[in-house]
Amino acid sequence: MGLFDRITKKEAPAPANPEMAELGREYAIAKRHGDRKTTRRITRQLGKASASDRDSFEHGKTAYDAIPPVPTWRRPKRNR
Repeated sequence: MGLFDRITKKEAPAPANPEMAELGREYAIAKRHGDRKTTRRITRQLGKASASDRDSFEHGKTAYDAIPPVPTWRRPKRNR
C-alpha cells in the first residue's frame, strides 16, 4: 500500500476546467498550512465562478486532501 494508493484506486473523471482544479489544489495547500491570505483570495475568485468551475475546484481540492499529511518530527520530552 503506497502513499498514493487511495488516489489511483479511484478512477475519477478529469475536471472540466484544469485551471480551477489547480486553484482547488492551491486552496487545499493553503488551508493545510494555515495561509489565511491565500484562502481568502481564492475564495473571492471562486465567488465569480460557474457551477462547472466549482465542480472542478472541488475535484482539485479533494484530490489534494486525499494525500495524507507528512508527520512532523517532534522531539520527545526529556525527564529532568
